Amino acid sequence: MTTARGHRTQAQRREQTRAALLDATIDCLVELGYPRTSMQEICARAGVSKGAFQHHFAAKTELMAAAVEHLTLKLKEQRAPEIDRLPEGPERVAAAVDLLWESYSGTLATAAMELWIAARTDGELRAAMRPVDRALGRSTLEHIARLSGDLPRDKVETLYWLTVNLTRGLALDAELGGDPARRTQLLDEWKRIVVAHFAH
Repeated sequence: MTTARGHRTQAQRREQTRAALLDATIDCLVELGYPRTSMQEICARAGVSKGAFQHHFAAKTELMAAAVEHLTLKLKEQRAPEIDRLPEGPERVAAAVDLLWESYSGTLATAAMELWIAARTDGELRAAMRPVDRALGRSTLEHIARLSGDLPRDKVETLYWLTVNLTRGLALDAELGGDPARRTQLLDEWKRIVVAHFAH
Protein backbone atom coordinates (compact mmCIF):
# COMPACT_ATOMS: atom_id res chain seq x y z
CA MET A 1 0.00 0.00 0.00
CA THR A 2 2.83 2.39 0.90
CA THR A 3 4.58 1.58 -2.39
CA ALA A 4 1.43 2.38 -4.35
CA ARG A 5 1.05 5.71 -2.57
CA GLY A 6 4.74 6.49 -3.15
CA HIS A 7 4.43 5.63 -6.84
CA ARG A 8 1.47 7.97 -7.24
CA THR A 9 3.33 10.76 -5.46
CA GLN A 10 6.37 10.28 -7.70
CA ALA A 11 4.13 10.37 -10.78
CA GLN A 12 2.51 13.56 -9.52
CA ARG A 13 5.94 15.12 -8.99
CA ARG A 14 6.95 14.22 -12.54
CA GLU A 15 3.74 15.73 -13.89
CA GLN A 16 4.27 18.92 -11.85
CA THR A 17 7.82 19.25 -13.16
CA ARG A 18 6.66 18.75 -16.73
CA ALA A 19 3.84 21.32 -16.32
CA ALA A 20 6.27 23.81 -14.77
CA LEU A 21 8.62 23.46 -17.75
CA LEU A 22 5.75 23.91 -20.22
CA ASP A 23 4.34 26.95 -18.43
CA ALA A 24 7.81 28.51 -18.17
CA THR A 25 8.34 27.92 -21.90
CA ILE A 26 5.13 29.77 -22.79
CA ASP A 27 6.06 32.64 -20.46
CA CYS A 28 9.50 32.93 -22.08
CA LEU A 29 8.09 32.84 -25.61
CA VAL A 30 5.60 35.60 -24.81
CA GLU A 31 7.99 37.81 -22.81
CA LEU A 32 11.32 37.20 -24.55
CA GLY A 33 10.51 35.79 -27.98
CA TYR A 34 11.86 32.56 -29.44
CA PRO A 35 15.46 33.73 -30.14
CA ARG A 36 16.00 34.71 -26.48
CA THR A 37 14.20 31.70 -25.00
CA SER A 38 17.07 29.58 -23.70
CA MET A 39 16.96 26.29 -21.83
CA GLN A 40 18.75 27.98 -18.92
CA GLU A 41 16.01 30.61 -18.66
CA ILE A 42 13.23 28.03 -18.92
CA CYS A 43 14.80 25.84 -16.24
CA ALA A 44 15.36 28.84 -13.96
CA ARG A 45 11.74 29.95 -14.25
CA ALA A 46 10.45 26.42 -13.77
CA GLY A 47 12.75 25.90 -10.78
CA VAL A 48 14.23 22.68 -12.16
CA SER A 49 17.69 21.48 -13.18
CA LYS A 50 18.89 20.92 -16.72
CA GLY A 51 18.96 17.20 -15.91
CA ALA A 52 15.26 17.30 -15.00
CA PHE A 53 14.53 18.96 -18.33
CA GLN A 54 16.44 16.27 -20.22
CA HIS A 55 14.49 13.60 -18.34
CA HIS A 56 11.24 14.96 -19.82
CA PHE A 57 12.24 16.22 -23.27
CA ALA A 58 14.82 14.96 -25.73
CA ALA A 59 15.29 18.34 -27.43
CA LYS A 60 14.30 22.00 -27.21
CA THR A 61 12.08 21.65 -30.29
CA GLU A 62 10.13 18.84 -28.62
CA LEU A 63 9.56 21.06 -25.59
CA MET A 64 8.34 23.93 -27.78
CA ALA A 65 5.74 21.81 -29.58
CA ALA A 66 4.61 20.25 -26.30
CA ALA A 67 4.24 23.72 -24.75
CA VAL A 68 1.82 24.86 -27.48
CA GLU A 69 -0.19 21.65 -27.06
CA HIS A 70 -0.18 22.14 -23.27
CA LEU A 71 -1.45 25.72 -23.56
CA THR A 72 -4.12 24.77 -26.09
CA LEU A 73 -5.45 22.00 -23.86
CA LYS A 74 -5.48 24.35 -20.85
CA LEU A 75 -7.51 26.87 -22.86
CA LYS A 76 -9.94 24.13 -23.93
CA GLU A 77 -10.47 23.17 -20.29
CA GLN A 78 -11.11 26.81 -19.37
CA ARG A 79 -13.60 27.20 -22.22
CA ALA A 80 -15.47 23.94 -21.52
CA PRO A 81 -18.11 25.51 -19.21
CA GLU A 82 -18.77 28.26 -21.79
CA ILE A 83 -19.15 25.67 -24.57
CA ASP A 84 -21.73 23.79 -22.51
CA ARG A 85 -23.75 26.99 -22.19
CA LEU A 86 -23.79 27.92 -25.89
CA PRO A 87 -27.26 29.10 -26.98
CA GLU A 88 -29.36 27.24 -29.54
CA GLY A 89 -30.10 28.43 -33.07
CA PRO A 90 -28.13 30.98 -35.10
CA GLU A 91 -26.72 32.55 -31.93
CA ARG A 92 -24.89 29.27 -31.27
CA VAL A 93 -22.85 29.71 -34.46
CA ALA A 94 -21.93 33.31 -33.59
CA ALA A 95 -20.98 32.30 -30.04
CA ALA A 96 -18.77 29.49 -31.39
CA VAL A 97 -16.94 32.02 -33.58
CA ASP A 98 -16.35 34.19 -30.50
CA LEU A 99 -14.94 31.19 -28.61
CA LEU A 100 -12.57 30.35 -31.47
CA TRP A 101 -11.39 33.96 -31.58
CA GLU A 102 -10.76 33.97 -27.83
CA SER A 103 -8.88 30.68 -28.12
CA TYR A 104 -6.71 31.68 -31.09
CA SER A 105 -5.83 35.14 -29.77
CA GLY A 106 -3.95 36.26 -26.68
CA THR A 107 -1.17 34.19 -25.14
CA LEU A 108 -1.69 31.20 -27.44
CA ALA A 109 -1.45 33.34 -30.57
CA THR A 110 1.70 35.08 -29.33
CA ALA A 111 3.50 31.86 -28.38
CA ALA A 112 2.47 29.98 -31.52
CA MET A 113 3.41 32.91 -33.75
CA GLU A 114 6.90 33.05 -32.25
CA LEU A 115 7.37 29.36 -33.00
CA TRP A 116 5.94 29.38 -36.53
CA ILE A 117 8.10 32.33 -37.53
CA ALA A 118 11.16 30.49 -36.23
CA ALA A 119 9.99 27.25 -37.88
CA ARG A 120 10.10 28.87 -41.31
CA THR A 121 13.90 28.51 -41.31
CA ASP A 122 14.25 25.77 -38.67
CA GLY A 123 13.35 22.41 -40.18
CA GLU A 124 13.61 20.54 -36.88
CA LEU A 125 11.21 22.92 -35.14
CA ARG A 126 8.83 22.81 -38.12
CA ALA A 127 8.81 19.00 -38.04
CA ALA A 128 8.00 19.07 -34.31
CA MET A 129 5.27 21.70 -34.62
CA ARG A 130 3.39 20.46 -37.67
CA PRO A 131 1.89 17.22 -36.27
CA VAL A 132 0.90 18.96 -33.03
CA ASP A 133 -0.77 21.81 -34.90
CA ARG A 134 -2.64 19.42 -37.20
CA ALA A 135 -3.77 17.15 -34.35
CA LEU A 136 -5.04 20.09 -32.30
CA GLY A 137 -6.86 21.51 -35.33
CA ARG A 138 -8.57 18.18 -36.03
CA SER A 139 -9.61 17.64 -32.40
CA THR A 140 -11.08 21.16 -32.19
CA LEU A 141 -12.93 20.61 -35.46
CA GLU A 142 -14.44 17.37 -34.15
CA HIS A 143 -15.60 19.18 -31.03
CA ILE A 144 -17.17 21.98 -33.08
CA ALA A 145 -18.82 19.42 -35.38
CA ARG A 146 -20.43 17.68 -32.36
CA LEU A 147 -21.74 21.03 -31.11
CA SER A 148 -23.18 21.78 -34.55
CA GLY A 149 -25.79 19.05 -34.26
CA ASP A 150 -27.38 18.19 -37.62
CA LEU A 151 -25.69 20.99 -39.61
CA PRO A 152 -24.01 19.64 -42.77
CA ARG A 153 -20.51 18.42 -41.96
CA ASP A 154 -18.94 19.91 -45.10
CA LYS A 155 -20.31 23.35 -44.23
CA VAL A 156 -19.12 23.10 -40.65
CA GLU A 157 -15.63 22.03 -41.73
CA THR A 158 -15.25 24.78 -44.36
CA LEU A 159 -16.47 27.53 -42.04
CA TYR A 160 -14.35 26.21 -39.18
CA TRP A 161 -11.12 26.48 -41.19
CA LEU A 162 -12.13 29.87 -42.58
CA THR A 163 -12.75 31.05 -39.01
CA VAL A 164 -9.44 29.65 -37.73
CA ASN A 165 -7.48 31.39 -40.47
CA LEU A 166 -9.39 34.64 -40.03
CA THR A 167 -8.82 34.65 -36.27
CA ARG A 168 -5.12 33.86 -36.73
CA GLY A 169 -4.87 36.81 -39.09
CA LEU A 170 -6.68 39.04 -36.62
CA ALA A 171 -4.36 37.83 -33.85
CA LEU A 172 -1.37 38.83 -36.01
CA ASP A 173 -3.00 42.21 -36.61
CA ALA A 174 -3.29 42.64 -32.83
CA GLU A 175 0.40 41.76 -32.37
CA LEU A 176 1.33 44.38 -34.99
CA GLY A 177 -0.70 47.07 -33.22
CA GLY A 178 -3.71 47.13 -35.54
CA ASP A 179 -6.91 48.97 -34.76
CA PRO A 180 -9.01 47.06 -32.16
CA ALA A 181 -12.23 48.63 -33.45
CA ARG A 182 -11.47 47.35 -36.94
CA ARG A 183 -10.84 43.83 -35.61
CA THR A 184 -14.17 43.89 -33.78
CA GLN A 185 -15.92 45.12 -36.93
CA LEU A 186 -14.36 42.36 -39.06
CA LEU A 187 -15.23 39.67 -36.53
CA ASP A 188 -18.82 40.92 -36.27
CA GLU A 189 -19.12 40.93 -40.07
CA TRP A 190 -17.77 37.38 -40.24
CA LYS A 191 -20.29 36.22 -37.64
CA ARG A 192 -23.07 37.81 -39.68
CA ILE A 193 -21.88 35.98 -42.82
CA VAL A 194 -21.60 32.63 -41.01
CA VAL A 195 -25.04 32.90 -39.41
CA ALA A 196 -26.60 33.89 -42.75
CA HIS A 197 -24.82 30.99 -44.47
CA PHE A 198 -26.25 28.43 -42.07
CA ALA A 199 -29.68 30.06 -42.17
CA HIS A 200 -29.85 29.28 -45.87
